[in-house]
Amino acid sequence: MRLKDCHNIADMRLLAKQRLPWPVFDYIDGAADDELTKGRNTAAYDEVDLVPNVLAGVADIDPSCTIMGRKSALPLVLSPTALQRVFHHEGERAVARAAEKFGLWFGISSLATVSIEEIAALVSTPKLFQLYVHKDKGLNASMIERCKAAKFDAIALTVDTIVSGKRERCQRSGFTTPPRFSASSLFSYATHPRWGLDYVFRQKFALPNLDTHVSEGTGKAVSIAEYFNTMLDVSMNWDTAAKIRQDWGGTFALKGVMSVADARRAVEIGADAIWISNHGGRQLDGSRAPFDQVAEIVDAVGGEIEVICDGGVRRGTHVLKALCEGATAASGGRLYLYALAAAGQPGVERALTLMQDEIERGMRLMGVTHVDQLDRSRLRYRR
Repeated sequence: MRLKDCHNIADMRLLAKQRLPWPVFDYIDGAADDELTKGRNTAAYDEVDLVPNVLAGVADIDPSCTIMGRKSALPLVLSPTALQRVFHHEGERAVARAAEKFGLWFGISSLATVSIEEIAALVSTPKLFQLYVHKDKGLNASMIERCKAAKFDAIALTVDTIVSGKRERCQRSGFTTPPRFSASSLFSYATHPRWGLDYVFRQKFALPNLDTHVSEGTGKAVSIAEYFNTMLDVSMNWDTAAKIRQDWGGTFALKGVMSVADARRAVEIGADAIWISNHGGRQLDGSRAPFDQVAEIVDAVGGEIEVICDGGVRRGTHVLKALCEGATAASGGRLYLYALAAAGQPGVERALTLMQDEIERGMRLMGVTHVDQLDRSRLRYRR
């Protein structure tokens, strides 16, 4: 399969699987326990049908919107994800450039493989930093101050990873960051020489947003589960979130909210946005899909805080359905990670072109000229 043969995100996944050693692919593709929640994240969109209007005069449409105070060309955010240079040597640089080309919000993780400062200098489009609260308070303060100095547009505090989910595919493969070659996976690494040569001879792997404080930032091999379970602050609570919001002082979001009660608390501490998210099904298996929670959370806090539906997005129609339910925008990580792993920046750009085409075509077929015309009157539920 070649990039030009990829006509949807599922095709990008197949090309990524073809080009990556299986432990690396399984890290992207896998989730917690039986991976039921990961599957539900996408399947939830199939439980709702779109009801189109016709003869609406849709020669000129505008799919843009405002997300956290900044204009976005599409109601789509590229969610922050970790370790991107493991999947392709360009890593976050490729995704950032693609996001700028398409006029989209782009986020980087605390566990990014490119620094806060480099990303800030690289692109002018809206940038978000995903903050993991570490036991090391100096590290937390350092990352916030670096984001201030680099003029990042927002911080999203991740609230659903105080301990790691049980990612059984990673347990079977022994995947670590940086990758550690094991007897069971050596053949797969050996039979993907292009990935291996890039990994060995390109820029040395690092986690530069951590390297001033922890050895895991300088190339020490560790599993994600081990990192989360030893480095992150299990005692994090609402007081922690409120203090981080105060210390940051800028646009602030909580990523990982799934209940009405937590959405209300987010409003009370002055958050600007919440991301309805279950971490791509990688944490609590058996939890609800984000899309299934949008309506009740919007009904509880709509108009007081922005609501972003994060997870399972594979089609432009998924984005439109999330907006019909009342979300400000939709977001996703795997939808561009598969493309990054498959072909670097050209892959991400192709994935975004496909999503843009699907959103715009869907709007025309729905009979809307602007995304704010999408509401629940355009949906019917199967259940």
